[in-house]
Formats: sequence, structure tokens, C-alpha cells
Amino acid sequence: MKYDEDHQPNQTERLTQLLDSRVMYLDGAMGTMIQQHYFQEEDFRGERFKDWPSPLRGNNDLLVLTQPKIIKDIHLAYLNAGADIIETNSFNGTKTSMSDYGMESLAREINYQSARLARQACDQVSTPEHPRFVAGVLGPTAKTTSISPDVNDPGFRAISFDELVEDYIESTLALMAGGSDIILVETVFDTLNAKAALYAIEEAFERAEHTLPIMISGTITDASGRTLSGQTTEAFYNSVCHVKPLAIGLNCALGPDMLRQYVDALSTVAECFVSVHPNAGLPNEFGEYDLGAIEMAEHIGEWADSKLINIVGGCCGTTPEHISRIIQATKGKEPRHPVPTSSVMRLAGLEAFNI
Repeated sequence: MKYDEDHQPNQTERLTQLLDSRVMYLDGAMGTMIQQHYFQEEDFRGERFKDWPSPLRGNNDLLVLTQPKIIKDIHLAYLNAGADIIETNSFNGTKTSMSDYGMESLAREINYQSARLARQACDQVSTPEHPRFVAGVLGPTAKTTSISPDVNDPGFRAISFDELVEDYIESTLALMAGGSDIILVETVFDTLNAKAALYAIEEAFERAEHTLPIMISGTITDASGRTLSGQTTEAFYNSVCHVKPLAIGLNCALGPDMLRQYVDALSTVAECFVSVHPNAGLPNEFGEYDLGAIEMAEHIGEWADSKLINIVGGCCGTTPEHISRIIQATKGKEPRHPVPTSSVMRLAGLEAFNI
């Protein structure tokens, strides 16, 4: 898998120029769109995996191999709705997550193909006036390096930091080779997992002999205002900002009404750009999301009026209609400006130490 230089100018500089001038838009939920196709077991398997020994229904990442046209069409739907950045269908594309299906050996191919499909969709609609970008997604995996899954053995960990690093290196290199413009570490519920991903990204950059801009997005798990591993929004930011990401943000778990205070907190301290992609409200008793596109856009419009955001999109339950409405509600509004380092130091009481 060779890195395609034609698609990779200085993306950090290019994106920074755009973000200085306007709010940019992520896509919405991939899983929500996949569910609308009501795929059965045979759809996930396709011809290639028709004899696979374990059930494959629900392995959405595998669809980049067995249903590539539909995945590309979902990307195009979001692009046609106005998204600037689309996320690869690789949220569970790590070996760790693919082990649920006995498909660890396919992790590299899944990441590569997910990036290629997104790249093809972007190239199909991108213009000099409206460039589009691929965010290669690294998901959190179902295993945590900070919390034991066994209440009777608090010291046990289902995976080690080093194992996770190797897993993320492979996925990152494949996402880069497939044509990603950005590497996005998202839905972070365990900061130590995120640190493994960030360490792996830096290692992948060294091996590939080039870098890409990094985005990081954490998840506030409930009304306590903390991640699953116990950090507040500000603590999460301070734990990961050392990698100098293009953007740090929040996604998933909460709808825009409940997430707003944490977006405000992040916007107050972030020296980089702020990205947010909330759920379409909280799930109902059937696990579905009821917040409509118009109402969600009203919330996001207020965020833009308050200059809290630079990049915005949608997570669980959102569709191209949600993205279109969000764009209508925020287009032309002034983007948030990153906090100067001196201001952050004053807020932290560190200015006198000049650190």
C-alpha cells in the first residue's frame, strides 16, 4: 500500500486556512445510514465470506469489502448535503475489534479500503472552491487499558498499552495509504487508550516519512460531565493537547442540549480548533434517536452564534438531512478563534512561571 502524494499537500496548513475563515462540517452517522438498508447475514458476508465460520451480521466495517458501493453512496450523500470532511467506515477496524468476528487478519485491508472509498467519494465531488477531506477514523475498541472488566480483579486489563499501540500503528498506516487527509481518534472514553492511539500515530508518521493533521474527540458519558475513565472536559483536553492536534472535540453519548456546557468549557481552554459531533438526542426505549434535523440545527446554530465551534457534524442518529440543516443554521457565521497560549496560562495561573 503506497502513500499517494497527489492527494496530500500540506493539509494542516490548508485546513487551518479554511478553519480560520469559516465553520467546517463533518458528516453524520454511518451506522444510522447502514441500518436503513436492513442488511441480513448474507449481505454482510457477500460472496467472499459466504463460508465464514462465525456470524458476521453487525460487522459494519466489513461492508467496505462486501458492500463497497453502498458505503461509497453513503459518503456521497453526506458530501452532497455539504459535508467538508467525511469519516472512513473504520470505527471498529482494529485487530482488537475485529477479533469479535475472528477477522483480525483483515484489519489492514479494511482500513485501507475504507479510506479508498472515502477518497474516491471526495475526489468525485471536490472542487478548487470547495475541497473535501477524508478523516481516517481510529475508534476506541471495546477494551480499555485503564479499567478492569472484572469487578473481582481490579488489576486485570483485557489489553495492554503496547498491544494497543501495535494495533493502532497498523490501522493508521493503512488509513494513510488509502488516502486519508486527517487521522481522527474519536469517541474516546478511556484517555489511556487515546494516548496509545496518539503514540501509534506518531510512530506511523515516522515509518511513512510524512505527517497528517490529527483530530481528537472525547466522549462525555453521562450527566456527571466526565469520560468513562473519570476525566472532566478540561482534564481530557490537557491530557492530549501535547500532540498539537488540528482540533480537539467531543462526540457521541449526549445530544446537543446536554453537551452544550462541555463544548463551552472546551472552547474556553482550547488553543487548537474545536470540533463537535453530538448524537441526535438520547436513544429512546427502542435504541432509536428522535431529535429531528431542524431542532438539532437550532441548537448548533446557537453554538455558532456563541462562537464555540470550528468543526461540527453529527454522531449516532444523524443523517444527511441533519447535516444539511446544520449547515443552513451556521453558514456565514464567524468561527471560533483558538485561545492564545497566554490566555490559557492566565486561566491556569501559570503565567508567572512562563511554562
